[in-house]
Amino acid sequence: MQQLLTDKVVLVVGGTSGVGAGVARAAAREGAHVVVTGRRPEPGQALVDELGERVTSVTGDVSDPTAAKGVVATTIERHGRVDCLVNCAGLTDRGSILDTTPELFDAHVATNLRGPFFTMQAAIADMTGRGAPGTIVNISSISARGGQPYLAPYVAAKAGLAGLTKNVAHAHRFDRIRINALNIGWTQTEGEDATQRRFHGAGDDWVEQANARLPMGKLGQVDEIADAVVFLLSERSGVVTGSVVDWDQQVIGGQD
Repeated sequence: MQQLLTDKVVLVVGGTSGVGAGVARAAAREGAHVVVTGRRPEPGQALVDELGERVTSVTGDVSDPTAAKGVVATTIERHGRVDCLVNCAGLTDRGSILDTTPELFDAHVATNLRGPFFTMQAAIADMTGRGAPGTIVNISSISARGGQPYLAPYVAAKAGLAGLTKNVAHAHRFDRIRINALNIGWTQTEGEDATQRRFHGAGDDWVEQANARLPMGKLGQVDEIADAVVFLLSERSGVVTGSVVDWDQQVIGGQD
């Protein structure tokens, strides 16, 4: 079968671990030239070593707007353009409405909302400047629909990202820049393992315990999410834009 992203330039923000790294692997498999970003150089280099010459790494913390725009600029310097952007960087530190500090709230907004805002700004400026179509996928969260009490600032930022996705998709529909988001649910990643141990006292068997009580018998899987992202980036997803897709096994609004 023909590769879905042959010779496309794909920037994966937060692409050095977890869902982002899965997207980078899937995009490279589908023929893309992939640039991944992360706050530390070592995981990025490890991914480059794993995937080879089609992947390069840029170090940058997109919670800083200058860095957010900078990773796009670096991608353009290396490849001449950005065809596709995926925003995967995320902060999931816990906080309720009662105990969230201004500093924690600002950190969530900076990473989960402001970062995608300015990476999209820079990528869309490149696309429109060239008069070229493009695609963007924002990784949001099913928690944006309400979420858990201990995720108040996270929910606020991700709900903002859902609205932003629709706003920008509408604004640039006639530029043929398609922008969609995935509201992913509980997903098995190294980052989630660290979160469960740090905030919830989880033991070594937490994945098995979680799988046993989930409808599909497993947590969300990175490779499955990555395939969905690649589909949305590619021409196979047709005209779809402005969609915020619930990618989870809980049914919002369903009741027993």
